[in-house]
Amino acid sequence: MGRRRIGAWNRNPRSAHLALLVAVTLISGPAILLPTIAARGAPAATISFEFWGDPAEAAAYETMVEAFTALHPEVAVQTEYVPNGDDFYARLATGYAAGDAPDVFLINYRRYGQFAAAGALEPIAPYLDQSAVVAASDYYPAPMAAFTFDGELMCLPQNLSSLVVYYNRDLFDAAAITYPAADWAWDDFLSAALALSQDTDGDSKTDQFGIGIEPSLVRVAPFIWQAGGELVDDLDQPTMLTIDTPAARAGMQFVLDLSLVHQAAPSESDVLVQSLDDRFMAGNIAMLLQSRRVVPALRQAADFTWDVAPLPRHEETAGILHSDAYCLNAGSESKAAAWTFIEFANGPDGQAIVAEAGRTVPSLRAIAESPIFLGPNDGVATGTERDRTDPPASARIFLDSEPAMRRLPATATWPEVEQAFNEEFSLAFYGKQSLDEAIAAILDRTAEPLRRES
Repeated sequence: MGRRRIGAWNRNPRSAHLALLVAVTLISGPAILLPTIAARGAPAATISFEFWGDPAEAAAYETMVEAFTALHPEVAVQTEYVPNGDDFYARLATGYAAGDAPDVFLINYRRYGQFAAAGALEPIAPYLDQSAVVAASDYYPAPMAAFTFDGELMCLPQNLSSLVVYYNRDLFDAAAITYPAADWAWDDFLSAALALSQDTDGDSKTDQFGIGIEPSLVRVAPFIWQAGGELVDDLDQPTMLTIDTPAARAGMQFVLDLSLVHQAAPSESDVLVQSLDDRFMAGNIAMLLQSRRVVPALRQAADFTWDVAPLPRHEETAGILHSDAYCLNAGSESKAAAWTFIEFANGPDGQAIVAEAGRTVPSLRAIAESPIFLGPNDGVATGTERDRTDPPASARIFLDSEPAMRRLPATATWPEVEQAFNEEFSLAFYGKQSLDEAIAAILDRTAEPLRRES
């Protein structure tokens, strides 16, 4: 996989932003090297920073890196942007195998365990303990726990996102449906999904769907927990999945029925033609289950009023943690410079820059509770045109969901477990096998990786 360079840095920040967005849209391939940003004069150290996401995210991180190098001209930063998540993780593994992994990278807590177990990460706790900029107590505890491996903090959490329901207020208004309440339940959720699934052009086919939900473990898990079920026998050292119980089955069946019984979700062929995120942005899905990641793209592309609501409740209230962290390569030859970058990126200044772009729910309490993230009305919708400014208006939903957030395991083999679940549950979601068959296949395919981990 070759690396491609974008041309020389444009000194006009607005032009540089535009050049970046055009470049990342036009250049194909697994990785894009943005220009090394440094102040005039030779820097004392050069570090690499790798991440993945959409062009709007790339622009946010570019702005943050520019601010860092203005403050720290002694450190040059080579930003390596990978548009696709699968390519990012493959590239990261290949880089470690070749001794060419980035100095710093952003990774989800469900994927870092394999690197921590291999000794590929420099524990971040000793650096944090000595920092005069940030302290462990400044961050929300849930993501800090997620990135603690064998009792030691390995990476510094950047965000505290959760799974929420994005909804198109214009479609709700057109159907005379009340916006989701903070305490809405499964029945309310289903009722709205059914009412918002419509044949808008009279061809006897649904072309506006009530709900968009990816048939994956990170989307299904909250419904299993809400029904009173569990996923694993032990969160930190799982030896088996516990999805073959009445409660777990009820959660999975509710999700399956959205597609198979109620036909309120797009079919497999529909999704192949247009992704769920794109369908929501185009106004063809009324509600979308997603994390905070989609906000920058929605702000750019959606031409309707939208907001967020918490997940519906059932027997229990439960959400799922979505969190990424800055990790430091144990093999980095510039660890001090790399930590200086992480300290800035995940400190008040860096988190404020990325939060303003809409990408993150800041893990720093001070930034998350500020107007930088919550907006002018303390993260509460007004029901007026004011809500169209830097949505979501109900940003506080993300913070209010924190007490009910649960996390998935972060063991070395957990990505294999998720892949097996996603593949088999997708077959059931699209009517290619029964729930019984899916559960049996999931348990069979995950037994070996879980046994290998234990």
